[in-house]
Amino acid sequence: MMRIVLLGAPGSGKGTQAQRLQAKYGVPQISSGDLLRDGVARGTELGKRAKAAMDAGQLVSDEIVLGLIRDRLSRPDAAKGFILDGFPRNIDQAGSLDRLLTDVGQPLQAVLLLEVRNETLLKRLAGRRICRQCGAVYNVHSMPDAAVTCERDGGELYQRPDDREEVIEKRLQVYDQQTRPLVEHYSDLGLLRVVAGEGELDEVFERMESAALTRDVPRSKIKVATRAAAAARRTAPARKTASKNKPVKKKAASKKKSTSKKKSTSKKTTGGTRQRASAGRKTARRKKAASSRARGVASRAKTARGKAAQQIKRSAGARKAAARRAGRPVARVKAGARAKKAAGKATGRSSPRKKK
Repeated sequence: MMRIVLLGAPGSGKGTQAQRLQAKYGVPQISSGDLLRDGVARGTELGKRAKAAMDAGQLVSDEIVLGLIRDRLSRPDAAKGFILDGFPRNIDQAGSLDRLLTDVGQPLQAVLLLEVRNETLLKRLAGRRICRQCGAVYNVHSMPDAAVTCERDGGELYQRPDDREEVIEKRLQVYDQQTRPLVEHYSDLGLLRVVAGEGELDEVFERMESAALTRDVPRSKIKVATRAAAAARRTAPARKTASKNKPVKKKAASKKKSTSKKKSTSKKTTGGTRQRASAGRKTARRKKAASSRARGVASRAKTARGKAAQQIKRSAGARKAAARRAGRPVARVKAGARAKKAAGKATGRSSPRKKK
């Protein structure tokens, strides 16, 4: 089964590769141009409408082209698939084609994009020649110099008007504007496969065949998981099985026991912490009070020593003055010792003993 669409610029080789795929897999190549010519030649209703539009110099509507495609897919040789060449050309046609294929039960499997450089396209198109009788395609760059007829039936070879160099560049511009958006459209659907279209015909065909038979996954369905998430998914079935084998009641009881143990332990821990904190605060308060009392005692002692020293000085001065008036000798007494003695009495401490 092969249901594919070929995308590519004019001269990329879509028609040649489509014919090869058709010959190998037995699926019809459906070209919008061929369908129009066939419909006109057979005189079908759609063919007549297409001929009228072309004779009037107008583009054939998408409705007519889609009707021709639907009719072609209904034939027996399209039961195994199809190769669409030249349609769709824009986003609107792509949406209409998707709905049509879904309606007939033949959704697309792949979209192959033949990528070829512009310089190669110019060379191929400008040198292309076609047989008037069988439609075989040749290129002057690969033909003998004297060859002017078809090798198959001797028909005359001619150049299509749109293969002239002045027209080729315009065709490529139209392709970039209209068909390039299809690349993103089919890429988002997970259908696009890019194929390098340059090289020998056999090499390109091998790439086309490989791409046509490979299935892609839409971007929207791709999920990137971390290693931890992947490991969790792998172990989830084992955990679920283990939980099923365990009795529910025992598990609940064990949970209750463990919960109660945790609560009691936490209560004990909290109570002990509070007691230690309270004891620490009490000790700090006692130390602070003792330090305050010691500072008060020292302050009072210093004040008493100062007062006693002043008093001793006054009394000593009075004694000296009295002794001078009476003509007696003046005794020398150290004021410091007396002051210390007086301060000791004031603070309730005994004076230091004299050394023997």
